[in-house]
Amino acid sequence: MKKNYVLDTNVLLHDPYALQKFGDNNIIIPITVIEEIDRFKKDLNEIGRNARFVSRELDNLRQIGKLSDGVTLENGGCVKVMLFDVKQKNALPEELIGNKADNMIIAVAMSLLNDQKKNKTIFITKDTNLRIKADALGLPTQDYTTNKIDVKDLYTGLVQVTASETDIDNLFKDGSIPAGEVDFFPNQCVELVDEVNEKHTALCRYKKKDNTYNKLQVPEEPIWGITPRNREQQFAIDLLLDDDISLVTLTGMAGTGKTLLAIATGLLKSSDEGTYSKLLVSRPIFPMGKDIGFLPGDIKEKLKPWMQPIFDNIELLFHGSTSGDKKKSGKAYEELMDLGMLELEPLTYIRGRSIPNQYIIVDEAQNLTPHEIKTIITRAGENTKIVLTGDPYQIDNPYIDASSNGLSYVVERFKDDEISAHVSLLKGERSSLAERAANLL
Repeated sequence: MKKNYVLDTNVLLHDPYALQKFGDNNIIIPITVIEEIDRFKKDLNEIGRNARFVSRELDNLRQIGKLSDGVTLENGGCVKVMLFDVKQKNALPEELIGNKADNMIIAVAMSLLNDQKKNKTIFITKDTNLRIKADALGLPTQDYTTNKIDVKDLYTGLVQVTASETDIDNLFKDGSIPAGEVDFFPNQCVELVDEVNEKHTALCRYKKKDNTYNKLQVPEEPIWGITPRNREQQFAIDLLLDDDISLVTLTGMAGTGKTLLAIATGLLKSSDEGTYSKLLVSRPIFPMGKDIGFLPGDIKEKLKPWMQPIFDNIELLFHGSTSGDKKKSGKAYEELMDLGMLELEPLTYIRGRSIPNQYIIVDEAQNLTPHEIKTIITRAGENTKIVLTGDPYQIDNPYIDASSNGLSYVVERFKDDEISAHVSLLKGERSSLAERAANLL
């Protein structure tokens, strides 16, 4: 028996392809949802683009048949737009205001629940409070979980393996050893621990193609004044410096060194070695807390508040890599930009571009949706490396959470791909105060 899925507005704004995700069941769109989508369609952001896409899709269906009667999709499902009438309003208790948009949407679902007993009616919404309301009314309700990742089970990229003393010694001697019968992901970071002496260890990376453990390629000299301070940072540098890996994702709480390591290796690869023509750095524009409003000036001046964390990291690297009279007194990032070695790019303008031969860093990637992440990665041209950094637990975008953000989505989707790698940074290295704040607050 077909089910009736009543969709809330936020489902379609989150995933404009949602109409295709419910199989051969009935998809009910309350007329109030159409009204709300109409209000978003002029927005010049991802929500606005999704609203316009949904409007076009529904208009295409309208040309096939009457949406009020239901239009059949290619997968056997049926899309129907339902009006809100007095009968549906009476399906709500007096405590709920009938002319409020959320309650009018619930009223349509309640009316279907009462009138169509043979078809199970389920209300789909990403609004937590609306799910609570629906549950209190006895209306079956669910979150829209497509593209959602259980962040508690998010791939860490790390594994610990027991090995013999001989294997560990051979790894240091030869650079690689056979992995044996293991079921690891490509480029997974491995710590080999001596089965007799647990203090005798080795850090390596698993190469699935050869089924071998390979010693990390971490330079003995500091990279722009930066040396790894813990196990995870050594893994991260090894991944960031490997030109065969086109996509690297780094996650971790504030202060673990994600952005600093990415920028340091990016400068090494672009400015020093010339492997890439330039370093391109970007981050989504989402304020923490209340926005301060309009920012005056040209695009460079407007970007400065958002890019200041990047500037701080570059200044630290630039000054940390020099000493004595060689220290620069000016703004290092401006010098790099003037030389064409560094470019700062707002993600707003990345759509439609093709970016070859560049080392791209997207900081705070947890604030991006899966669709926005896809848009960024598909911009990569030949010989381009993309590094995504962020903390899935620190999200400022009101439309996503730790489970539905683009960074978590990419980590899980790419974990079995040879050209990608991931590592979770666990230990804060910014300062003892910063680490304690991240753990305690």
